[in-house]
Amino acid sequence: MSVIYLLLTISIVVALVFFAAFIISVRSGQYDDSYTPSVRMLFEDEVVKNTTIEPNTKIKKSTQLNKKQKL
Repeated sequence: MSVIYLLLTISIVVALVFFAAFIISVRSGQYDDSYTPSVRMLFEDEVVKNTTIEPNTKIKKSTQLNKKQKL
């Protein structure tokens, strides 16, 4: 029975160590995304193509111009 208490204590200590390491890495900016904002503008056309567009909007006209330029 004392082995269960020992294993439980060790598992809680290991979990606290991993939790502390996670908190330290988040505070130091390890998970900050600095790449996606720089390339977000490159994929903006896909977002415009997937949305529904009203017939008389400027976006519609600009996509028509883009299609003519590609032809």
